[in-house]
Amino acid sequence: MKRIVLFIATNLAVIVVLGIVTKLLGVDRWMTANGINYGALLVFAAIMGFGGSIISLLISKPVAKWSAGVHIIDGSEGADQRWIVETVRKFAEKAGIGMPEVGVFEGEPNAFATGAFKNNALVAVSTGLLQGMNREEVEAVIGHEVAHIANGDMVTMTLIQGVMNTFVVFLSRVVGSMVDGWLSRGEQRSGPGIGYWVTTIVLDILLGFVAAIIVAWFSRQREFRADAGAASLMGRRQPMINALARLGGMVPGELPKGLQAFGITSGVGKLFSTHPPIEERIAALQNNAPQ
Repeated sequence: MKRIVLFIATNLAVIVVLGIVTKLLGVDRWMTANGINYGALLVFAAIMGFGGSIISLLISKPVAKWSAGVHIIDGSEGADQRWIVETVRKFAEKAGIGMPEVGVFEGEPNAFATGAFKNNALVAVSTGLLQGMNREEVEAVIGHEVAHIANGDMVTMTLIQGVMNTFVVFLSRVVGSMVDGWLSRGEQRSGPGIGYWVTTIVLDILLGFVAAIIVAWFSRQREFRADAGAASLMGRRQPMINALARLGGMVPGELPKGLQAFGITSGVGKLFSTHPPIEERIAALQNNAPQ
């Protein structure tokens, strides 16, 4: 229920902010004078902006299982699987969330968490991770993923992406209308012209890149927080530091695009990277996390 309220409140807040800004700039009066339904555009932008993001979140678990080839385990398969499940259970109880589904997938070292709800999430680790790390390091990685769930990162990133999408959709169409109006001044016609469509497409692409940079920045901050969360769940920071150092010497496995923000992968420090560089994450843990 809290997430539904948050989703609705965020939609309304974005519409209100856009409405206030465009009124202050007089854009609403210009649009109305040029036959553009300003209110309808606001609603359209919000629906388009948040619609895809929220649908993606709601179907994230089944899509993750299918795209990554996740095999769900319950601990009855053997001692190693039982240890993984019990580790997830221990951290989930300590974090105050419902027991997530637990899965293993074939591939190079990686792990991820996904799901729309804290009490109905999924934690999955790769066979490469299990084979390449010792148990304490794997435990730290699992703690990192449980921390993502406990922090509500999946919902947070969905809302941020939705806000960015809404602004992109709205601004590109407002500017497209202005350019089209300037190009067609004096002409009598119904509906938008080529100026509108070209400008909208170009701005959708350009503003989309800007939005991606902003979303990636937020994602990097959530990674720092999940690292600290793992250290807190374990009661000390060294296992997470060791896991990151170990991962820095590995070639991380590729995750499906929709899961990359919640995996444990080595960041390269670029604007579009969803993860910070390993050395920055280790330094943050050494400075801030529990001993």
